[in-house]
Amino acid sequence: MSGRRFDEPETDAFTRPYWDAAAEGVLLLRRCAGCGRTHHYPREFCPHCWSDDVTWERASGRATLYTWSVVHRNDLPPFGERTPYVAAVVDLAEGPRMMTEVVECAAAELRVGMELEAAFRPAGEVTVPVFRPRG
Repeated sequence: MSGRRFDEPETDAFTRPYWDAAAEGVLLLRRCAGCGRTHHYPREFCPHCWSDDVTWERASGRATLYTWSVVHRNDLPPFGERTPYVAAVVDLAEGPRMMTEVVECAAAELRVGMELEAAFRPAGEVTVPVFRPRG
């Protein structure tokens, strides 16, 4: 057993740059040289044109809220200790849609299209990107 907690993403040699950047407060995306599009989650190929000519790119950290759900009950550790929390999907400024969590905002204040910025939260041995209201 690796000692990895349930809520920690698995890391490997390919995704290590993503997690290292997140630990420094930087969100990385993958950009395809073939079609020019960015994608998230990190893959070794482009999900749009299937090219393997993709590289890491620093994202702006800007996003807009697409949809969300307030989770009031989650029996899986350690999520139960954090309820309620806002599970969300955001549209990154660079184009991809990303599943995440919205923090530092009351659920009643959430609005489709609200402007968000990346923030980062430790999750065991890694740091995960979350989003908060911009400004």
